[in-house]
Amino acid sequence: MQVKGNIINILERTIQYGTVTIESGIIQKIEIESTTPKLGNSYILSGFVDAHVHVESSMLTPAQFARLAVVHGTVATVSDPHEIGNVLGKSGVEYMIENARQTPFKFCFGAPSCVPATIFETAGATITPDDIEDLFKNYPEVGYLAEVMNFPGVLNQDPDMMAKIALAKRYQKPVDGHAPGLRGDDAQRYIEAGCETDHECFTAEEALDKLKFGMKILIREGSAAKNFEALIGLLPEHYQNIMFCSDDKHPDNLVEGHINQLVKRALTKFPDLLFEILQVASVNPILHYHLPVGLLREGDPADFIVINNPIDFDVQQTYLNGNLVAENGISKIPNYGSKMVNNFNCKPKKEEDFNVSVSSGGETKIKVIEVLDGQLITLKSEHNYKTSEGNIVSDLENDILKITVVNRYQDVPPAIAFIKNFGLKQGAIASSVAHDSHNIIAVGVDDKSICEAVNLIIEAQGGVSCFDGKVQKSILKLPIAGIMSGEDGYAVAKEYSAIDRFSKDLGCTLASPFMSLSFMALLVIPNLKLSDLGLFDGEKFSFTSIFVK
Repeated sequence: MQVKGNIINILERTIQYGTVTIESGIIQKIEIESTTPKLGNSYILSGFVDAHVHVESSMLTPAQFARLAVVHGTVATVSDPHEIGNVLGKSGVEYMIENARQTPFKFCFGAPSCVPATIFETAGATITPDDIEDLFKNYPEVGYLAEVMNFPGVLNQDPDMMAKIALAKRYQKPVDGHAPGLRGDDAQRYIEAGCETDHECFTAEEALDKLKFGMKILIREGSAAKNFEALIGLLPEHYQNIMFCSDDKHPDNLVEGHINQLVKRALTKFPDLLFEILQVASVNPILHYHLPVGLLREGDPADFIVINNPIDFDVQQTYLNGNLVAENGISKIPNYGSKMVNNFNCKPKKEEDFNVSVSSGGETKIKVIEVLDGQLITLKSEHNYKTSEGNIVSDLENDILKITVVNRYQDVPPAIAFIKNFGLKQGAIASSVAHDSHNIIAVGVDDKSICEAVNLIIEAQGGVSCFDGKVQKSILKLPIAGIMSGEDGYAVAKEYSAIDRFSKDLGCTLASPFMSLSFMALLVIPNLKLSDLGLFDGEKFSFTSIFVK
């Protein structure tokens, strides 16, 4: 097979017209016919790589994720399966590997380093150092130690954490970091312990601090966390140590685009840095993670894309191992089915389970989580509370709503707190996608609505739900580990878009309501969050009362 066009050689910084000859999935020959591009011809270049993503957050299995991603020129991902790991442990990681093997897409999975993420929440499983060694030894698809979120454990030389990092070094696997806000001497110690990347920087100053100590920085632009604008200015000087990633991408956003969108945006800012931008989007992750992905060289696997031109950057074709897997917006990867696995063990709740009694100590204020649209971090504030029949209730006038996390692995009382900036005016939304332990999380204007939305999730054994407080209700079922659907990815994206619109019709003002909701239980990101065990202060790294003492 031969493909003709203007060949963009990122490594050599050239664009030349020629022919790529492929046999048995390998590039056998690249013949240059003209040292300058020929106008009117397409351009051939290396495919894109998402340098850090949780496939589960797309609500799709790896096989379905791949079908959507190849349309946008993505040929590989560096995928941390700690979402399913928190539900099912090592067997969950093995499920992802097995499912991914159905497709030609090149998944590099990480061995989850922090399952459970903290001791302050209830997860469905634990991944031990022995589990990690087993994954490294027996699965070639497991190429790195996934994000080390327990940076206090690294700084304090926690034996379990250090044993996992030591295993990665022994098996010569890269180690992903996760250290939001870590600066100065602590950042240097964290990096020197072996943590090589960070996707959590939300200011250029923080990223520069880590770059100077030798860390590689991932510019993240996902469905909820958006750091592109804050960090893209680093690219001209530091492109050799930067990669693009999405981290978390909901299905409707994945239908719209992937890493190709970041390439286009970067080119509008730096039109003269084509090769540098493509190095960030392709070469850097391939080399850093030792991915079995071709870089458009003779002898490489024939993994490449064809675009119309380097200005519009419309992806016309995507090839994996010489096979055409997407063309003109249509995926050619078959619609593979998926077996069902899950871990769900709680009974339906009652409305009174979500009551919060007035403090017997006479406190007049409560602590409130403040959501920041487009960020994983939250703020904390103090407000007077509103009551009804001795129960603290949502205060719609001040946009202070009740939030709950319900343990889905054990039948115990829910944890309850209060949250600001969701904007709901009626009803409730709920989800069993709740990082990192994936208990059920819900926010709503009244206890009845919250209870209804939560029970929709329990009945379905996983999903995202919405209830208008009266009659109308909707649920997108996620029966695989309570976080994924095995259905056609495009159908899931359409269904998700509908429930997203429903939540906004109820008044939610956030760009991605369910994605933002899912991070309100993520304790390793400050400041104030809620686990199934209670309200958590991320700065003090300890539980705190909802009442201001």
